[in-house]
Amino acid sequence: VQLQASGRGLVQPGGYLRLSCAASGSIVGINAMGWYRQAPGKQRELVAAIGSGGSTNYADSVKGRFTISRDNAKNTVYLQMNNLKPEDTAVYYCRQIATNSDYWGQGTQVTVSS
Repeated sequence: VQLQASGRGLVQPGGYLRLSCAASGSIVGINAMGWYRQAPGKQRELVAAIGSGGSTNYADSVKGRFTISRDNAKNTVYLQMNNLKPEDTAVYYCRQIATNSDYWGQGTQVTVSS
């Protein structure tokens, strides 16, 4: 099983972008899904996570601007990013955690610049 992320792009400050991450096969017992990001010279950080019951958790820097959602039937997690800022520029990684496995996507570049 592989996670395939899509939605990479270059947007202007204040713009929006939607990332999606789908599993190539069936994953049994998915618990949490999440998005992380890593900017140049910085450590990877959690951006947003969503539990199996729909509870969400966001980094303080994205609260009110980003929304995470999931489609369990499609093993897909989404990240809607609004009002993007230059400091949101990073490689974004998706993650799906199941009972006995932990899957990461390959990373997708998001660049916010005028």
